[in-house]
Amino acid sequence: MSELSNCQLCERLHGYRQQQQRDFPHYHNRPVAAVGRADAGLLVVGLAPGLHGANATGIPFHGDASGERLHAALCRSGFARRSDGEATGIELLNCRITNAVKCLPPLNRPNTREIDTCNRFLRAELEQVGANGAVLALGGVAHRAILRALALAPGRYRFSHLAEHALPGARLLLDSYHCSRYNFNTGRLDEAGFDAVFKRLREWFG
Repeated sequence: MSELSNCQLCERLHGYRQQQQRDFPHYHNRPVAAVGRADAGLLVVGLAPGLHGANATGIPFHGDASGERLHAALCRSGFARRSDGEATGIELLNCRITNAVKCLPPLNRPNTREIDTCNRFLRAELEQVGANGAVLALGGVAHRAILRALALAPGRYRFSHLAEHALPGARLLLDSYHCSRYNFNTGRLDEAGFDAVFKRLREWFG
C-alpha cells in the first residue's frame, strides 16, 4: 500500500520517525503494514508499533514480548504454526495482524487526532473481512478505532475482556486486554485468560 508506506499525515509521528531514523538507522522506522492474507477470516488489531518491536522489524507484533505472546497464543489455537521459512518464525493460518495506528508513537501513546487520521487504513483492512469473519481488538484503543472505522456508536459497544459484539455482515468483534508486558506483569491478563480469547474464536469459526 504505497499511500501507507509514504504516509506523512501526522506531523508529530513523522517527526518522531525521523528522530528514530537517526537513533536507530538499521530499524524499519516507517509505517508498518498488516501481515497475513488480505482475505483472512480473522483480523487481529493492536494499538501501534513498538519501538524495538514492529518499528524495528517492519512487521506488526514481531520483535517484542507482546508479539511473542500473541504468536504463541495463535499457534496454540491453530491460527498459526511454527515455520522456519517465515521471518516471524510462524505462518499465519486464516489470520491477519495489524494495528490501529501504523506508526510508532512517542511513549506508545498516539493521540486522538493520530488515531482518527490513521483510521482510513484500518477501514480498508476491515472491508476485507468477509461474512462470518471475526475481528479481535487488543485493548480499548483498538476497540474504539474499529468502531470508528465502521461508523458504529461507541456507547452501544462497551469494551471489556471477552466481550462480544455483532458487526455488520454477520461478523464478530471480540475484545481482549492487550497482551502487553504491563498487563501480564500486573496480572490483568495471563496466559489462560488470553487463550480463552482464541478458544472463543475457534468456536466462532467452527
